[in-house]
This record gives sequence, structure tokens and C-alpha cells, in this order.
Amino acid sequence: MSEQTPLELPVITLREVVMFPRAVMTFHVGRSASVNAINSAVTEYDKRIFLVAQTNASIERPGLSDLFTVGVVSRIQRVERLQDGTIKLMCEGLYRASWLPLSSSSPFGDRAFPRLRTRELEETMLDDAELPAVVEALQETLSEACRKNRRITPEQLAAFALIEEPGALADAVAPVLKVDYLHKQAVLELLDKGERLRQVYQHLGGELITSRLDKTVKGRVKAQMEQNQREYYLTEQIKAINKELGHDDIQAELLELEQKLKAKNMPDEPREKALREVHKLRQMQAGSAEYVVGRNYVDWILDLPWNELKDIDIDLDKARSVLDGGHYGLEKAKTRILEYLAVQKLSGALKGPILCLVGPPGVGKTSLAKSIAEATGREFVRISLGGVRDEAEIRGHRRTYVGALPGKIIMALKRAKSNNPLFCLDEIDKMTVDFRGDPASALLEVLDPEQNNTFNDHYLDVDYDLSQVFFITTANSMSGIPAPLLDRMEVLELSSYLEGEKVHIARQFLLPRQWKLHGLQPENMKLSDNALIEVIRSYTRESGVRNLEREIAALCRKVAIQLVEGGDTSRCVSISLQNLSSFLGVKKYRYDERETRALPGVVAGLAYTGSGGDLLYIETVVMPGTGKVQVTGKLGDVMKESAHAAFSWLRSLSCRLGLRSDFHKDIDLHIHVPEGAVPKDGPSAGITLATSLASALLGIPVRNDICMTGEITLRGRILPIGGLREKLLAARRSGMKTVLIPADNEKDLKEVPDEIVKALDVRLVSHADDVLPLALLAPADEIFSGECSDSLIHSLRSPRSFSSDLGGAVL
Repeated sequence: MSEQTPLELPVITLREVVMFPRAVMTFHVGRSASVNAINSAVTEYDKRIFLVAQTNASIERPGLSDLFTVGVVSRIQRVERLQDGTIKLMCEGLYRASWLPLSSSSPFGDRAFPRLRTRELEETMLDDAELPAVVEALQETLSEACRKNRRITPEQLAAFALIEEPGALADAVAPVLKVDYLHKQAVLELLDKGERLRQVYQHLGGELITSRLDKTVKGRVKAQMEQNQREYYLTEQIKAINKELGHDDIQAELLELEQKLKAKNMPDEPREKALREVHKLRQMQAGSAEYVVGRNYVDWILDLPWNELKDIDIDLDKARSVLDGGHYGLEKAKTRILEYLAVQKLSGALKGPILCLVGPPGVGKTSLAKSIAEATGREFVRISLGGVRDEAEIRGHRRTYVGALPGKIIMALKRAKSNNPLFCLDEIDKMTVDFRGDPASALLEVLDPEQNNTFNDHYLDVDYDLSQVFFITTANSMSGIPAPLLDRMEVLELSSYLEGEKVHIARQFLLPRQWKLHGLQPENMKLSDNALIEVIRSYTRESGVRNLEREIAALCRKVAIQLVEGGDTSRCVSISLQNLSSFLGVKKYRYDERETRALPGVVAGLAYTGSGGDLLYIETVVMPGTGKVQVTGKLGDVMKESAHAAFSWLRSLSCRLGLRSDFHKDIDLHIHVPEGAVPKDGPSAGITLATSLASALLGIPVRNDICMTGEITLRGRILPIGGLREKLLAARRSGMKTVLIPADNEKDLKEVPDEIVKALDVRLVSHADDVLPLALLAPADEIFSGECSDSLIHSLRSPRSFSSDLGGAVL
């Protein structure tokens, strides 16, 4: 088609409507300019008019910049004037055209209606072998749309079927597309007939897919509405039946529960599960067992503080003041706690190692945890794990069991009424294992900051977030804590109190508290320093101050009796060293408990127990026999093995000690550790056992003012031990003067208070050869080759003498 001369025509601008060639459209015209354009087209332009869409439909008086560049030259078929002044116009599209302004001075015409110069656009048709297939596919899609969409009538479908030319078919179908006018305008502007047909086919296919989805969604909505109506109808029937039976209160109660669940700040999963449970309850009899189980479950869900957090204010000055005000000493533990709180304040997160406070009874582990809660503003919850042997105590029971309940963790959260309390898991080393499971394994998830945000209690059967809970555990000994559980915690060791620290604690904390509990005033009771020290030394033997407080309470009771019986509650009762026994009775312990004289085979060792350090005597006697070694005193396997290792070392040293190589065949040895009712174990008594054996075999007494500790090897080497601070405290308390410790423990002396180190003569030894000359009351040359007056021991001596070089070679 050759280029046409521009044709001046009146213009009607369309809002959200696009005209297409070969299409017949009817629309209403109300703007005065458009009405004038119609009148002019009918009278002056042979009923031809230019229809072009506005880019923005909201503009009432559009300019040239507000029009699309392509429109359609159309012929007016019918004009119907309506009573409201508008015109109902029917037009037939002739061809697509672009437009030009009339002139630079009057671009839109100078009369009462707009005009433009239009130029017919030439359409193109590329050689495309796929177009027949596209035409056929479009016809099939139109047939399906006619069946499923009433907007396309059978008459329109028949008309479409007669059109074979791609461009004409595209222009005929485009007006019935249910797409935005912008997409239709884009189709109008496509001059390539094949591309235009593909665009129309794509839009029609998308419309059909949307129609299918609409139908599916409407079907689902209808089914859901029918289900809801059915449930509503049945629910109303149930209400009517319950009303007749007098069960209105139960249904009202369930409705209240449902409203509470919807209003509570909690995760969606437990809320939905509880709502399903309420729905089940509506179908049950109120007196049935299942109703009670379901109702209890819903109550637990409601009572838990799912997202309820208490405001936390970490003030290090306040925390330091609270810790110092409630505990004397324990500087290492206090410093680590303040570091922990400082990191929390900076990071704004709780994730970090779980603190485990390990120490003897009565040193303040639980009260220290309580002080941390006070310093941070958290709720304090103590959970005792001593004797717990059932996994269900931690994770809860499944609801299928009779009397099922949540575990201790969930129960404690209910008591705390907030989701960020401080949990003190007390006595974590006292848990046991039996056929019901291992509670320590259940705690692995609880005490792992990477996992406890999805803690699953068997009773609730939904995940609970424990990541905001501040966990602190306490234990008397790390030996009772399983290794995987211990690996999840950072251990803070709390050592035994010194005598001076106990005096300070008694004056500053214990006495004022007991005065208040017993109704006494400070001026009613005067306790001298010497009497207080005597109470600590002769009436208590502990690492902490628990028994000391009991003895102080006993003193307060005696004072209270005297005040009441005397009738003068304002007088002062003095307690001194001289009259202390009249208040507390005879002494319970001997302060200086060491042996009064040196004896062969009797050696003082040092032990670390759950109550701190203690003095441990080992006795050995030699009797004629056949080489038997008997070990008694309720010893553990490790300590028995230490005894055999010590004896083997002495046998290897027989040449240097002046004993026959087969001396053990003619004697029996009995090794005994007094206080046989108390279990004892550990390798640190090795050097003590060796010294006791050597003293008994040689008949040389052991100094009664010396004690020792250290593990021995078959070569006589002395290995390091633990609990040095507590052991040195026990040595000082027992009146010992000299203490032998492994040389490798020299670094641990920095942790021991200076007053203890200065009060003792601490000797570092690395080999058993260094121990015997220091412990036995004999020169070194007599020990390793000397004579002995004891007849039995003398008979064990070899008639020959061995050089020390040979003995050294044997070792």
C-alpha cells in the first residue's frame, strides 16, 4: 500500500477503551468537545472520525502529549441522543493510523472540537510457516472460551471462524480480550500481522487459564462456605441440645477459651493446635476422661508465657554491687560473671556458654545464681535435679499416659510467667540413669544455645523457644557430669572458704540474719572473735558456711532462752572462749588432728572430697605370710591400682633399699585407710601409699607433721593432681607443717591464698626418691641401704649390699 496523503479528521479521545480496525463498538460520549466532533463528522467529514486512546484516563481535557501515537480511523454507524444530553455512538473501525498536529500555531484545531491530521499505517506480513498453526490454535482456544466464558457468544465464534487472514483475525478478537487497555493499545500498535496474532493468542490463553483458576477458587470457596454453614448449623444444634441438658456453661467456657487463644501473644503452631483441641472438646461429654485431658492441655498452652518478655536492664555497677553485697570473696567467679553480663549488654543477645558453678556444699553457688537474677532483673527459678532419673522429668510425658504432665523446664516457665527468666539447674551432677532413660541426655538440647530455640516437650508436642532463658547450673563435682553435657558448659570453680573469710562472712552476713530470725537485737548478743574462731575450728568441718550458720543459730536460741527466762530482753549475753562449751556442748572436731607421734607405716595424705579438702591417713602393717597384699577401707578401683603400682615400684627398688629381691614371698601386707565407711578413690594417694609401704617395710617412722599428695608411676615419677587449694587448706586446718606436692603443680600455687602458702612449708617433688628422705625419720643413706632393728624387717635384708649405681640402673 502506497503512502497516503494526511487526512484531517475530527478526534474523539477514548478513556480506557481501545478501538480496532474491522471492529464495531458502541460507547457513550459526554464531553462537549467530543459531541461537537461527532456533529462535525456527520455533516462535514462523511461520518468519518479518528478514535485515539488517552495515556491517562483521569485527564478531562487532554493535550497532544496525553494521546497514544496510534489510533483508528472509524465510520459512524449510528448516533443516538439520550435524555441526559449524552450520545450513544456506534462506530466501525476502518484502519489504524498515526496522527500529526494541524499546525504549530493551532495544533488541535481552532473550532469547538479537536481535529488532527491522520495518516494510514501500512501493515506488514513476514514469511512465517507457523502462522497457520497459530490461527488454528487461536480458533480452538476461542471455542473453549466460548464454552466456558459467556462473553464470547456463538455468533461471534462463527464470525471469527470465517476469518482466515492473521491480521484481520487478530483485530477481530482483540476487542473481546479481558485485558488492560494498555495491553490492547500495544496490540493495536503492532504493524506485523503475525506478531499481532501471537500477542492476541497469548492474551486469550492467559485469560482462559485465569478463568480456570477463578472457577477452581470459587468452587473451593463455595465448598468451604457450605462446610462452614454446615458446621454452624450443627454447632447451633449442639447448643440447643446442651441448653436443654443444662450444659450452657460448658459451651460458654469453651467459647471463652477460644477467644483467649486468639487474643494471646503466641506462635501460630501452638495456637492452631489448641484451637483444634477446643473444637474436639465441643463434641465430647464434659464428664469424660478425654475431655479432662484435652481441657488440661489447652490450659497449659494458655498459661505458658510464649512471647511475654520481662524488661532486662544490665547495669554492671548494680551487678557488681549486688554480687559484692551478697557474697564475700569468690573474686574469680564474680569477675567472670561480670564479663558475661558485659558481653550480653554489648551484643544484645543471650547466646553464649552456659555457666556451671562447681564447688563444695555451702560456698554460695545457688545464692550466687540468685544474685545474678537480681542484678539483671530476671525472674529467678530454681530447678533441683538431684535424684532425677527419668527422662520424662525433663521432656514431659506424652498425653497418652494417665496423669501426663510437662517436664520441669515447661513447669518452671509457667511459674516464672515470663519467657526470659534465669533458671538455676541445681545439683546437675546428682542425676542418675535407669531403665526409664537418661535425663542428662535430655538436657543436651536444653543447654545448647544453638538448639534450644526449638525445644520440644513431649506433652506439648510443639516447639518452644528457650533461647531467651539464662541457664546457670551448679554441681559439687565435675566427675558426676557426663562429658557431652559438660562440653556444653563453661565451668567456674568456687573454692572453699579460708578461716579468715568464714569469720568475715559470719560477722557480715550470718549473725545479722540469725539475729533477725530469732528476734534478737545486735546489743543482745556479744560473740568474741576467739569464740567465733573456736566455733569454726571445733564445731564445724566444711568448705562452706552452712554448718557454721547452724551453730550460730544454736547460739541465738540459747541467748533467746536466757533473755526470756531472765525477764530482761534488753540485756546483753556475752559468749567467750571460756563459756562457749556451755552453749554448744562438747567439741565435735579436733582442730589439730594429726598423729601425736611418728609411727612406721602411718602416713598422712590429702584428699579432695565433695566437702572440700580433707586429711587422709594410710596405715600399712607387715606380717609373716606368703606374699599377699590386702587393701581395705572401701577403696575404689583406681586407688587399689595405685596401691599395687606403689608396691611394684618398691619391689623394683629392693636393691637400693637393702631388701632381698624375693622379700615379698615371706610376708603379707595389709594396707588400710581409716573411716572405712566412707568411699575413697582416685590416683592422688599414690605417693602416700608408696611412703607408707616403704616405712612399714623398713621399720622407719614417718614424720607426724608432714602430709603429701601426688600420683606415682611404676618408674617412681610423681604426676600432678587436682584440688590443690582445698588440699592445702585441709593441711593448714589439721596443723601440718610440711606438705609435699608434685613439682608440676607449682603453677597452681598462684591460686592459693598467700596466708596459706606462708603458713606451710610446701616442698615440690618430682620423684619418689625425693619423698622418702623428707618423710622418713632417717638419713637418706640409711633409707636406701641402712640397717633396721626390727627382726622381721631385718630378716628381709639381703646379706649382700648393693651400690646405688646398680639400683639406679634397675630403675
